[in-house]
Amino acid sequence: MFWIEATAVIFGFICVWLTIRQNIWCWPTGLVQVFLYIFIFYHVKLYSDLILHVVYVVLQIYGWHYWLHGGHDRAAVPVALLSKIARTIWCLTVVAGTCGWGYGMATWTDAAVPYGDAFTTVASLAAQWLLARKKLESWILWVCVDVVAIGIYLYKGLYLTSGLYCAFLILAVQGFFAWRKACHNALGIA
Repeated sequence: MFWIEATAVIFGFICVWLTIRQNIWCWPTGLVQVFLYIFIFYHVKLYSDLILHVVYVVLQIYGWHYWLHGGHDRAAVPVALLSKIARTIWCLTVVAGTCGWGYGMATWTDAAVPYGDAFTTVASLAAQWLLARKKLESWILWVCVDVVAIGIYLYKGLYLTSGLYCAFLILAVQGFFAWRKACHNALGIA
């Protein structure tokens, strides 16, 4: 299990590093990480994370396609901001989804950390969708996910993965500032 986790960590770090740079190769490296973590999370009974990574397979493929062909006239997609209404809707969706999914995991499975695992699942789905659409706010969600995930993975003894999420936390902060700069440049804001 150690070598599978170590390989997943390496691919995960490379994926986020490439994403910050808006490099299209973030998507195939992310796919490798996702497939490895499906196996890992099954083994440690983090079922919400396992389901999340199955969905990530689809979102990775979608993001890859959208970044290549989703812009105006199939051009590159620029970084953009959500409207205030969209931000509110996404926040409410994450809260409601966490409560519902956490209740389901606590009631019908032997999930180790049902509500924390539910939050990281629901918020990660929202963050990944927004990332695929190149929305700046995706990085704020990733910061929240990373903080909670670090604690869960330490609790479950996934020390390499917890270390990866510490690195993800630093990278998410860097990603926010890099994408904010790109967004401001696209809007002509100094």
